[in-house]
Amino acid sequence: MRVSIAVKWTALSVLLFGAGLSAQQSPPAPPAPDTPAVTAMIEAARKAAAPEFAEAVRFWCEAPRANRLDDPPITPTRILDNVYAIGNSGTTVYVVRTAAGLLMIDALFADQVDTQLLPGFRALGLDPAQVKIVLVTHGHADHFGGAPYFQEKFGSKVYVSAADWMLMENPPPARGGRGPAGPPAAIPKHDADIVEGQKITLGDLTVTPVAVPGHTPGSMAFIFPVTDRGASHTAALFGGAWLTPNILSDQALATFAASVARFRGQTSAAGVDTLLQNHMLMVPIQAKLDELANRKAGDRNPFVVGKAAYQKFVGALDACTNVNLARRKG
Repeated sequence: MRVSIAVKWTALSVLLFGAGLSAQQSPPAPPAPDTPAVTAMIEAARKAAAPEFAEAVRFWCEAPRANRLDDPPITPTRILDNVYAIGNSGTTVYVVRTAAGLLMIDALFADQVDTQLLPGFRALGLDPAQVKIVLVTHGHADHFGGAPYFQEKFGSKVYVSAADWMLMENPPPARGGRGPAGPPAAIPKHDADIVEGQKITLGDLTVTPVAVPGHTPGSMAFIFPVTDRGASHTAALFGGAWLTPNILSDQALATFAASVARFRGQTSAAGVDTLLQNHMLMVPIQAKLDELANRKAGDRNPFVVGKAAYQKFVGALDACTNVNLARRKG
């Protein structure tokens, strides 16, 4: 897994600092055309995902892209009775209200605290000082960057998996002419570990973590109860979905495929019917927020997709991961 960490961290450095390829390097060769077998796999994935998630198949199988620093901010929105969304079209933070304060999932980049995160809290009438726990889905700076601010300013406790604490605290050196233009992002103090199956409780909220290694060694998913107009639902957030497969080694992508299969079984058993993602590029979040803004009595909540549809979403990620593994085999 050490190789996959290095590959991922190198790719992240490009995202963080815009380092790009050095002037001496030639641009990458265009990808080879898909074989008939791969084309058939994509068509099968599209049919299985339709109609709800055909666009997710197009994104993951055919036109993936990473989140970017210029992704436009989203409208801070209360998306469920007890869940709020803040951030931008590429990266979303969720704030969950409980009887004992707020739980926040991810924290954006450090330099987005003042420009997106805190303004989002103000727009929603939420007090950032009430954030008691920050759950970090995985150890990349677009997810943990704002956590030190909440830790130092408000005493929030930061939870990360043990493997990704290690990744954050001991990042591999950049390789291949790509590297940060300055010092690495500041990391939070090590408060607590997220452990698969070890429930995290704040007030009346209990979150069940699920390990989904691949994107990073310690990527985590979360399953937890939510309500919408008083009705009970179960939400899940797969916190380590890849956006561009080329950043993962063959081993990491195979590990990821196994993680998705396990997650699929656990979300099916839990009856998950509500879709949340920290990167919602494959199911654009602003369109969902616009739908919520115009929602009338009796209209569906676009985040509450239903149990069968949620499994279609996970199935799209599963299928397109296998498509990319098949491409590597030629």
